[in-house]
Amino acid sequence: MTRARLVHTVIGHTRLEPVRHAFTYRSYSWLVDLDDLPVLPWLLRPFAGFEARDHLGDPATTMRGNVESYLAAAGIDLGGGRILMLANARVLGYVFNPLTVFWCHDPAGRLRCVIAEVHNTYGGRHRYLIPPERCAEVAKEFYVSPFNPVSGRYRLRLPVPDERLHLNVSLENPDGRTIFGATVTGRVVPAHTSALVRALFAHPLETWRITARIRRQGLRLWLRGLPIVPRTTDSPQEALR
Repeated sequence: MTRARLVHTVIGHTRLEPVRHAFTYRSYSWLVDLDDLPVLPWLLRPFAGFEARDHLGDPATTMRGNVESYLAAAGIDLGGGRILMLANARVLGYVFNPLTVFWCHDPAGRLRCVIAEVHNTYGGRHRYLIPPERCAEVAKEFYVSPFNPVSGRYRLRLPVPDERLHLNVSLENPDGRTIFGATVTGRVVPAHTSALVRALFAHPLETWRITARIRRQGLRLWLRGLPIVPRTTDSPQEALR
């Protein structure tokens, strides 16, 4: 069926300021090679779709072509090296990816860079180019949560997964205090038909539920009195098509 893999994940969010709020939930994601996307039995295809329009770039080309174009603009040429993507797939025509990670390698298999692509629930998306370091920092440039301004820095640990996935993202305000953290951990398994069917039964309509969870947690914070930060229009982003 496919050489792709599934990742059974545990996702945790912790807000430290101005109110403390934390939650975790279980989910699953796909870990795929952009040159070897899954070819599923026809009955399962509506539950695992991968399309260029779901990510930044030209929807008429391939996901790999869009990643290469983005890297070329930054002066990076992978020379045909492998690109691994961690993402959610379309389920019954819908997908939402709070965070998609691309691990970009050269032909010898060395990690050249990492791309963190962030989507918000307002129809925007933005990419951060991350150097291949154990812990990297980038300035926050994109409006995500309505309770955080577009300021401060992200500290990211995004190692290439093997049998386990361990991602960590924290947000520091301009004073250097950590105000928010997110972790994604999980077990990586082959995406056999039986494994996918079990994931679909354990997490039905998961991409729809991800959006619902985000809105529910936002409502809880608003009811606790956390002020909303107005959206700005000058931060770099691309509207969904």
